[in-house]
Amino acid sequence: MPLRLYNTLTKREEDFIPLDPKGEVVTMYTCGPTVYGRPHIGNYASFLMADLLRRWLETGHGYQVRHVKNITDVGHLLHDADKGDDKIQKQAEEESKKEKAKSKKHVTGVITREDVLDVVERYTQQYIEDEKALNFLELEARPRASHYIKEQLALTKKLLASGHAYELADAVYFSVESKTPTPYGNLSGNTLDQISSGARVEVHEGKKHPADFALWKRCIGQNSKHILRWLEATGEVSRTEGEDKDSGFPGWHIECSAMSSSILGNQIDIHTGGEDNIFPHHECEIAQSESALGVKPFVKMWVHRRRIQMGEEKMSKSLGNVLTLPDISQNGYSPMDLRYYLLSVHYRTNLKFSEQGMGEARASRKKILEWMLEVEVSKETKETEETKEQMLRFRKAMDSDLNVSEAIAVVFEIMAYSRRKNVLGSCMKFVKIVKQTFGCFEAESSKISADALALASARDAARAKKDFKESDRIRDQLTALGYEVRDTGEGTKVKKM
Repeated sequence: MPLRLYNTLTKREEDFIPLDPKGEVVTMYTCGPTVYGRPHIGNYASFLMADLLRRWLETGHGYQVRHVKNITDVGHLLHDADKGDDKIQKQAEEESKKEKAKSKKHVTGVITREDVLDVVERYTQQYIEDEKALNFLELEARPRASHYIKEQLALTKKLLASGHAYELADAVYFSVESKTPTPYGNLSGNTLDQISSGARVEVHEGKKHPADFALWKRCIGQNSKHILRWLEATGEVSRTEGEDKDSGFPGWHIECSAMSSSILGNQIDIHTGGEDNIFPHHECEIAQSESALGVKPFVKMWVHRRRIQMGEEKMSKSLGNVLTLPDISQNGYSPMDLRYYLLSVHYRTNLKFSEQGMGEARASRKKILEWMLEVEVSKETKETEETKEQMLRFRKAMDSDLNVSEAIAVVFEIMAYSRRKNVLGSCMKFVKIVKQTFGCFEAESSKISADALALASARDAARAKKDFKESDRIRDQLTALGYEVRDTGEGTKVKKM
């Protein structure tokens, strides 16, 4: 059966058929992080959904997936606005203030281009480390917005020439009232009549419509303090300071259009992101890409992950209620436990993150892992009719808009069946497909690190002295490192969780 996915643009499930005439290659673009801090697990929920979709396209259907995920390292302003502070530059300024307070030395507070780029590099590396820990498949490309300035300027000039954009002193703006191939608002449902000033739309007297958005911002007025800037005429790096109408920086939206078209072509099969990206970001991508490139649709299928909630609120940096991967590890869970937890709930369902949910996910994943190990040490036998039927049910669930809850239910059913009937060896193929699909069932290394062994010895010494406070502290430290701690007659024993 074909893979069916819910298309945010058409508001219905559709059969997925790739643009490739041979039906072999799928192009897929994912909106990646803005690197002004370590991404939180709400971000990773969206990224993991894209990774799961890619894995199923490859494992379940045999496609070659060309997957690109960008890094936004310039141009994303606070509140998704067209004026004001750049998120990354703001972070560099905040870190400079903290360093000044910490050192108690005279610091000017002035930051440089190099300071901003240091923030970019540091958080980019943290993000890549997290993705490795979470077992993401390697990408075809991980483009940075700052490396595609000339391409962004070229698109901007095309839009000006075609009448889809206009110039004001401070910026080049896209006109949402221009005749775009796909009417502006079709993706989000926000028609131009409904869009009001203040609803994620900047108030600007010169704009033709409140929803018009900046393609290129000039370093004048509020934007004059921006450090990362380029010459509008050539796209070369500019090192001017203060007011300079000849220098500027790109709008957030134009960046993804330039990167996706440069690497994957003018049309792509699938574009993924978080629910927060739908408006204005992805709405603007459609308008500018189709207008500049002369294509419709720019994206065949839009797939969005619903938000992760902490209690009744969404998880976001602005609310200060975020959890990062190190936070999860410090609570004694492995990255694979988190991967399983975030993937075990359908991507169009709001997941209310909880400690109880993490614990249940870890227990569930452990049961599946134990069964898989039993299968792998068994003598391989032919698939039974029941095993074949369960395989078809698993495929049907995944093809039904990635119905992971049903797919996992099938896994538990075949676990019970294969043990009850003593036909574990007939599940070899099934196990392989489940592993490749979810990416969180590879047995993690059981090797105990030298640091963990040293901590175990230190804990034994503390217990011998009846220093139970220190003993408990070391136990918590070992747990945070991902080890299960047991007290035995031979002292502290640890093993990887």
